[in-house]
Amino acid sequence: MRLSAIVFAALAAAGCQQDAAQPVAGNAEQTSVAEAPLAKTAADPNLQWGACPDVFPAGCEIAVLHGDPSKPNADVFLRVPAGYSIPPHSHSSPERMILVTGALRVQYQGHPETMLRPGSYAFGPAKLPHEGTCAAGEACTLFIAFEGPVDVEPFTGTIE
Repeated sequence: MRLSAIVFAALAAAGCQQDAAQPVAGNAEQTSVAEAPLAKTAADPNLQWGACPDVFPAGCEIAVLHGDPSKPNADVFLRVPAGYSIPPHSHSSPERMILVTGALRVQYQGHPETMLRPGSYAFGPAKLPHEGTCAAGEACTLFIAFEGPVDVEPFTGTIE
């Protein structure tokens, strides 16, 4: 079951969709958000966090940083509490990730487990099932850049 429409709807319902006509502070003209420079931190109180799709247990949150999740090239923060297990899943798009906070164990099917720490970069190929666990102690925030629309497919096989 492809969930890109569900992901987009959930993010839009949570107020995470960006307004393309939003003016940029300090700019006399109205500039498209897609064209304007942008800088955000994971601690930004103005981020609009919404629940992850139902494939993920409660506690998982997403904030759209840039772009439209139903179209290619959206950037998001994904945040999970300490000790949270991200269930096995895949995406139709490759994903590029940088861990911002916490320590996150990630494993892609057929590949060794990797421990990401703040500043760690990871690449996930399209359609390759993977899972993760945020270590105890601190919530994990992961920056993810998707090449295609944001979607998630649950996976029931073995990751190891």
